[in-house]
Amino acid sequence: MKHRTNHLEAAEAVPVADRLGALAETDRLRMLRVLECEELSVGEVAQVMQQPQSTVSRRLKILTETGWLRRRSVGTSAFYTLVQDDLPETARRIWATVRESLNDDRQIHDDMLRLDTVLGARTNDSQAYFGRVVGEWDKIRGELFGSGFTPPALLGLLDPRWVVADIGCGTGNAPAHLAAHVKQVIAIDQSEPMLEAAAKRLSHFDNVDFRLGSAEALPLEDASIDAAVCVLVLHHLEDPINALREMHRALKPNGIALLVDMSAHQHEEFRDQMGHRRLGIGSDEMTEMLTEAGFTESRVSALPVAPSARGPSLFVATARKK
Repeated sequence: MKHRTNHLEAAEAVPVADRLGALAETDRLRMLRVLECEELSVGEVAQVMQQPQSTVSRRLKILTETGWLRRRSVGTSAFYTLVQDDLPETARRIWATVRESLNDDRQIHDDMLRLDTVLGARTNDSQAYFGRVVGEWDKIRGELFGSGFTPPALLGLLDPRWVVADIGCGTGNAPAHLAAHVKQVIAIDQSEPMLEAAAKRLSHFDNVDFRLGSAEALPLEDASIDAAVCVLVLHHLEDPINALREMHRALKPNGIALLVDMSAHQHEEFRDQMGHRRLGIGSDEMTEMLTEAGFTESRVSALPVAPSARGPSLFVATARKK
């Protein structure tokens, strides 16, 4: 009721001359006649009118600003309708007169036929809704639910029976994502301060085992883990193949290794600033190392680059133990 009252107040404030001026174009009259019958999105009006959406948007804007149409927003989409009860008495009389003169207009007759087709294409399920907002759905979904739920949700694909080792766990970023979805996470790092920080961060989980050890000499028994995760560690190692062989040893048959690291780059300053031993790893080199370490089914894929990221691009590599 409040929305309707606000609309009425805005409509009554529009000068009659401006309101009449909006009716001076035939296509705007056609739109009003169609929108008197049904609330439509901009795209649907464009289909009925057989006009570009940009042209339709301009005409709808004029009709809305002059008080003829009510505009309703849903996410980033806009829907328009003409509701006679929303119009001041003077405007209702004007529209009744104009509307009567349109009864025999052939263009409007064809518009009504196309309107029936557009409405017939609608159904009451979500498919029709998504058809009308295609191209805007990602933004609408983000407004409704946020933008970060997809990656955590996909972790539900993990086998809840798995034991996963995070090699070079640092402060526990990967275990924080994994622990809720698997039987156990073994968090391994050669730095005691890092392990302490990870233990504090993950104190609410009872299935994370913290172990001090290096990637080249893992504190794991043979064939004891289902998956190995190694994020931004290999470039710190003089010979990453030794670490890959250790992962292979610790994995069960058909176990999987997942590695994230920097692609080959030329940031020489990283050697002194952060102790990097290698300036990233090329895709072919990563594949060759995995093969040499005994893995099969290796795959290396570039990861999307965040616009705000200042470092080299990253890749993700996966491989299996036979």
